[in-house]
Formats: sequence, C-alpha cells, structure tokens
Amino acid sequence: MKRQRKKYLRPSHPWEKARMDAEDAMLAKFGLRRKEEIWRAQTLLRNFRSQARNLLAASGPQAEKETKQLISRLHRLGLVSENATLDDVLGLTVDKLLERRLQTIVQRKGLAQTMWQARQLITHGHIAIAGRCVNVPSYLVPLEEEPLVGYLPNSPLAGAKPKDVETTETKPSEEKNEAALEAAVSDEQVREG
Repeated sequence: MKRQRKKYLRPSHPWEKARMDAEDAMLAKFGLRRKEEIWRAQTLLRNFRSQARNLLAASGPQAEKETKQLISRLHRLGLVSENATLDDVLGLTVDKLLERRLQTIVQRKGLAQTMWQARQLITHGHIAIAGRCVNVPSYLVPLEEEPLVGYLPNSPLAGAKPKDVETTETKPSEEKNEAALEAAVSDEQVREG
C-alpha cells in the first residue's frame, strides 16, 4: 500500500500578521477554501526552486539533462517559456502557480463569473477537459489542455453562458450595519493616531 505523505508544510510562525494578510488576499483572489491550498502551492514551488538551485550548483551531462527535464515540465504546465533558464525557475511566484489551476482557468475563460462559482461547477461535475469530467479544482492544467477546457457535453450548462448575477438594492438594515462599521473603524483610527 502506498504511503500517503503530507503535501504541504505549515508556516514556521503561525501568527505573523503580514503573511496572514497576504494569504487572506490570495484566498479571496483565487477563491480558495482554506490556507492549506496556498501552503500546498508554496511547497510545490519550493520543491521546484530547490531542484533549480541544486542544478545551478551541479555540472556535467546529468545536470544538463535534468535541467532540460525540469524546464520542459514547467513549460508543459505553462509556468515558464520554452527557452527559459534556471533563473526563470527561481523567479516563479505562488500567484503564477495558482493561475494554472483549473478553477482559475474556468473563471478566466468565462465559463463561470466568479472563482467560487468556478469551484462549484468543477466539484459538481459540469467541467470537462477534452470531454472527460474533471472534478478537482486544484488540477494544474497543462498548456495543451487549456483550449480543451469546457462544459461537460451532457451537462445542463453545455451551450449556455453563466447567468448574470442579479443586483439588488441594499436593505436599510444593511446600510445601518455599514454605517456602524465605518464609525467603529474611524474610532479605532482616532485612538491609534
């Protein structure tokens, strides 16, 4: 039986304000469910960069072969260009990796209006790649599969655009809540200043 290993490392310091704010922004931008998904992307990126650093230090035919293989793999995933160098691999960011997720690509192609709707369509089995249902939002889509992303042929959504989100007027109670929140924020700023 294959031994399951943890696919991410937790932050070494759990209550670091700047890191937590950056993670919250990424959660909102990419429609992620939990920070574990960010940590998984960071670990994958850390492994790619570690491999690139080791290859920069090494020399010989084996190092050249492994360099070509690493760059080829990252090019297939759409993370670097075909003629990239190991320095380009070291310059990769978590945002670049999260842009290659199926969830992000579904939203960018207009199959869903929001990241959260894209995630829901994927998990409910409405999204296919080359006619094959894929229900994993974190699937890293290779470049050659990107044009093949669409609705599942037998999905009720096939051939339809996602519905426009209806905008409703804010209720008076919501306006009061917003005013109270603004007052609390301004009071806090006065106390700090």
